[in-house]
Amino acid sequence: MPNDSTLINSGGKQQNSYDAIVIGSGISGGWAAKELTEKGLKTLVLERGRDVVHLKDYPTATKNPWDFEHRGELPSKLLKENPVVARCYAFGESTEHFFVKDQEHEYQQEKPFDWIRAYQVGGKSLLWARQTQRWSKYDFMGPERDGFAVPWPIGYDDLAPWYSHVEKFAGISGNKDGLDTLPDGEFLPAWEMNCVEEEMQAKIMKAYPGRHVVQGRCAHLTKPSELHLKQGRGQCQARSLCERGCPFGGYFSSNSSTIPWAMQTGNLTMQTNAVVHSIIYDEQLGKATGVRVIDAITKKSTEYFAKIIFVNAACLNTNLILLNSTSNRFPNGLGNDSGVLGQYLAFHNYRGSVSASYDGPKDKYYYGRRPTQVMMPNFRNVEKQEMDFLRGYMVHFGAGRGRAASDGIGGAFKDALTEVGDWGVFAMMQGETIPKASNHIRLSKDKQDQWGIPQLITSVGYDNNDELSLKDFLQETAEMLEKAGCKNISTNDSKQAPGLDIHEMGGARMGRDPKTSILNAFNQVHACKNVFVTDGASMVSTSTQNPSLTFMALTARAANHAVEELKKGNL
Repeated sequence: MPNDSTLINSGGKQQNSYDAIVIGSGISGGWAAKELTEKGLKTLVLERGRDVVHLKDYPTATKNPWDFEHRGELPSKLLKENPVVARCYAFGESTEHFFVKDQEHEYQQEKPFDWIRAYQVGGKSLLWARQTQRWSKYDFMGPERDGFAVPWPIGYDDLAPWYSHVEKFAGISGNKDGLDTLPDGEFLPAWEMNCVEEEMQAKIMKAYPGRHVVQGRCAHLTKPSELHLKQGRGQCQARSLCERGCPFGGYFSSNSSTIPWAMQTGNLTMQTNAVVHSIIYDEQLGKATGVRVIDAITKKSTEYFAKIIFVNAACLNTNLILLNSTSNRFPNGLGNDSGVLGQYLAFHNYRGSVSASYDGPKDKYYYGRRPTQVMMPNFRNVEKQEMDFLRGYMVHFGAGRGRAASDGIGGAFKDALTEVGDWGVFAMMQGETIPKASNHIRLSKDKQDQWGIPQLITSVGYDNNDELSLKDFLQETAEMLEKAGCKNISTNDSKQAPGLDIHEMGGARMGRDPKTSILNAFNQVHACKNVFVTDGASMVSTSTQNPSLTFMALTARAANHAVEELKKGNL
């Protein structure tokens, strides 16, 4: 699309000018909006999807199972038409309105890749699993120590105060466990382990000194602070219906927290149905001046202008926008002097799981549906290389009781449904994968979407390192469960494609050297410093921890830096 004033569907440049533009309203975009508007910047948030207003636009939040036409299931026709999104654990009759459907937004899979997307205000922050752990110093040191990817330009100490900043506002429940592999944070009271999990914790930690079983940390308000009440949020009710949107604001989302907070400043403008085509680069000024947008419904083009631009469209779409932002200065994508834009994609390996039974107490149960599991931080290759594979994995597990098994019909069957079954245990891996140039995304040269934007081609797959890590997880976890007293242990490799973890990272990575990276230590594009990327695209490596808390902290840190640089006249 040419850079031509005839494309401007507006009353003029001045009317469409802001101090800052944020592309995307998900977890990181919401944080960018909050931080920038709080600091006085007139900020435009561009969201390609529809508006979703907290409370008002959660149509299934309080429905009972019998209120749904298909009792929570989806028609076979819809499932067949959407084979990718149908594989997501959260996709169902109560949530399908928050997911992108396969046929509506096509992409090309050079290798199998399940790209899960949510185009609306709040993005995937309405749907995420809400697990929030800080990365440790070992996670930031990993690439440089082990010689893969490029060194992180920051370390744990650089991000620690920003972890605290976002934790206090978002509300994170957890225990202070005193582990350097899983740093403590600013916590609300933790959820409790049940009796079987406590028994297993004691047995595993006795049998394996140095392996720590701890309660999971999650973005749920177990005891709201005054700051959370000011946001209009309330205590988590342990309903485990989170993906429908929470009417209590009990878990953190852009919709319940950062976006309304930013709106209250009077400095936020939200533009929905705004599909970003590209970022406008001014050759004479040597910086970005705005964003080209196509209206999702009318297909009309508009240009918006700002002093700084935050790209928070979620990892793959952020890469797509940067790759499509070409000019004489950047023929291969904005800031892509190094040629690595779109390369070194990584994700979390979720293929491994282990299930078992446990002879637990028959007279004990637990309250509610706890929104987090028990965790074991990574214990492989932590301080030095020890295994035949790089990096490691985190283990998530939990114990619970289902309904008693029963056959038949009538009164006896109905009565049996009220009986509680035996204890079962389920464990899963969250493995770190190694960024490689061969794991990449690129733009199609011959296929476009309905807005004239090149379709994305994904070429991301597993390697031998992932297979070795998976094998070790299955062996070690089965052995740990056995020593914890479990029986009927069964291991499973789901063989699921990358992407279903919904933790894709990289492509526009940070780095010290502009020759091998796209962004600097403050998430600025090396060669275009008024453009910031703070979502998953910016990551150098994946760690074994969940990434969303780190996205939030990086965003808050970068926004603070952007405002300081604006005040100094450097942007």
